[in-house]
Amino acid sequence: MEERKSSLKRIFINNIDSYSSKYIAKFLSECVVGAHSEDEEEEESVDTNINKEKAFEIVGTVSEESQENRDYVLEQYYQLKREELLPKLMDCNVIVYNITQHQDQLDEAFWAVATLHNELDNFTGPKMFILVSTVMTWACRKPIDPEDEEKPFTDEDFRRRRPHANFRAHNDLEKRVVQLGKTNKHMFSTYVVVSGMQYGMGEQIFHYFFKTSWEGLKAEVPVFGDGTNIVPTIHINDLASVIQNVIEHRPSPYYLLAVDYSSHTMEEIVQAISNALGPGSIKKIPLEEAYLIREITVMEIDYMTVNLRMESAHLKELLSISWQCEKGLVENIGQVVQEYRQYRGLQPIRICVMGPPAVGKSTLSKIICDHYKLHHVKLKPTITQTLDKLKETVNKDPSVETNSTADAQELLNSLTESMEQNEGFLEEHLLLKVMRDKLMTKPCQNQGFVLDGFPKTYDQVKELYENDEEEEEETVSNKILPEFVFVLDASDLFLKERVINLPETEVEKNSYEPELFLKRLSRYRHRNSEDSTVSDFYDEFNITTLNLEITSKDEPSCLHLLEKIIETVGPSRNYSPTIEEMEEEERKKMEEKQKSEAQRKEEEEKREAEEARERAARWEEWSRSVEQLHREEEDLLEAETAQMRSYLMEHVMPTLSQGLLACCSAQPQDPVDFLAEYLMNNNPLNSCINTKLYSSQNILSTVNRIFT
Repeated sequence: MEERKSSLKRIFINNIDSYSSKYIAKFLSECVVGAHSEDEEEEESVDTNINKEKAFEIVGTVSEESQENRDYVLEQYYQLKREELLPKLMDCNVIVYNITQHQDQLDEAFWAVATLHNELDNFTGPKMFILVSTVMTWACRKPIDPEDEEKPFTDEDFRRRRPHANFRAHNDLEKRVVQLGKTNKHMFSTYVVVSGMQYGMGEQIFHYFFKTSWEGLKAEVPVFGDGTNIVPTIHINDLASVIQNVIEHRPSPYYLLAVDYSSHTMEEIVQAISNALGPGSIKKIPLEEAYLIREITVMEIDYMTVNLRMESAHLKELLSISWQCEKGLVENIGQVVQEYRQYRGLQPIRICVMGPPAVGKSTLSKIICDHYKLHHVKLKPTITQTLDKLKETVNKDPSVETNSTADAQELLNSLTESMEQNEGFLEEHLLLKVMRDKLMTKPCQNQGFVLDGFPKTYDQVKELYENDEEEEEETVSNKILPEFVFVLDASDLFLKERVINLPETEVEKNSYEPELFLKRLSRYRHRNSEDSTVSDFYDEFNITTLNLEITSKDEPSCLHLLEKIIETVGPSRNYSPTIEEMEEEERKKMEEKQKSEAQRKEEEEKREAEEARERAARWEEWSRSVEQLHREEEDLLEAETAQMRSYLMEHVMPTLSQGLLACCSAQPQDPVDFLAEYLMNNNPLNSCINTKLYSSQNILSTVNRIFT
């Protein structure tokens, strides 16, 4: 037990949550004791079931707290003060400071090497300090031989290196590390490992080019500047292997170049990435435009514009590196692309949607494509796109005839002739070729696809996926074979009612005329009742199949189907939205909100104005009706009073006047009774009037009206 503990070295690595430090830590955590001492034959004969003793245990700092599972790290430290960090460093056999990514680690690395050197007397055993630096400290080095610019720089030329203006602090730190390692090499040895541009395992420096190619949104992948600069590179696992060798072999040179044996230009690297992942074309653009791209940092631009031809003699002579990509990125682009997809979680999602006509295959396919950012592959649009693309290729430059142009012309002629002879339809073998070529395109291979309503028969599905070509038969099949099959179905009555209720334009567009639709539906039912069906073929390959019954065309029904599909397929395997995309989405939401708010205000103002107009109109109409009523009442009153007035003047007033004069002469005690009695006795119409009307009150009322 003590022996095992003594052989296990504790290694500190800073920022183990950053790209390169993470994969260095992973690589070292998997190393076993004596891995380099065994020859290849012995390694092959070792039983893999036997537990091998680990060589290193990893501890380190993290730049931010995270729930990420880092089982390759024994201890991780977050925001430790330097007095707290020092005991952690003193407890380690090897201290690795990686300054290739984050300049904010320079001060801490300088403090760490200086403080450890000051603590030499307190060491309980030998310690090693490894600074992982960058070739940017060589960026301004003049050629060794002006007459032979292809002569590479080697490790031994390090004293004459000249740093890039933005990497002078890196150069000063390199010198300090070398100097402090000379005091007591046995107890405190120091090394500077100068790394080329790191790639692999998801990418960092070259990530922009990988992502741009993978997304396929640009017809040409940009190269910044003329692209003729030679970029020294190294796979991140090969860099980790160099560090492992330095730890285990303690070479005498303390300054080592960690670069692979390639001399590729930036143009060659981007072209290889574009060929493997993207459109296959590149475009040189001014370097200044790179500063406008938010995804690229200034440090990364400096890295991509470096021009150095370098060769490490020490790696070849003194260390036994198990190279993963010895010849560089371009020669190993296939492996690097696979790593990129795997570590970025960018595996394609391949889906096939089947079902009878008018069941809603295309609608559901579009919803799936929108959710997972997949490509919608449908028979008729694919044929149209293929013909357009072939015509574009043929007509691009008629004077220059290449193999691709000739092939495009030949295929175009075959397709056109077949469609002319078959009333607009393609022969089976050409149809399958068009669909297979579409599924093999870079976008479908990168993001994935939803195959809508094809293939229709067992023979078609068999020929589509089981390629007749002997070579690459299995590869082609695996690349286009769906992972998930969704079979939609509905009753014939439901489908007929749906078609009947469709707009005329939709009926014509989808060939849903009653007679034709019923024939298509009958053919579908017949094909699915045969001994061998398309679903049977997928079952033979154990492909996940989900049967979905359609009972409603409402939107909630589609959302319910999508929930089932998401549960089956799982999370998206696409890129999360970038900062720009999130800002753009937020901007769109804000614009939509402002637009809807403005529309709401406009509608409210219109409604209020309309209500005000209606109120004004009602008030005007009411005022006119009231005025009219008043006029009518006045006219009626006038008519009534005129008749009354005429009657009074003719029949009442003469007698009343005489009665008043008589009352004045007589001066009775009760004038009212006197006057009433006088009027009764002297009324000329006495025979026509009911005497009861002439009470005191009536007489007074009459008098009052007369005087009024």
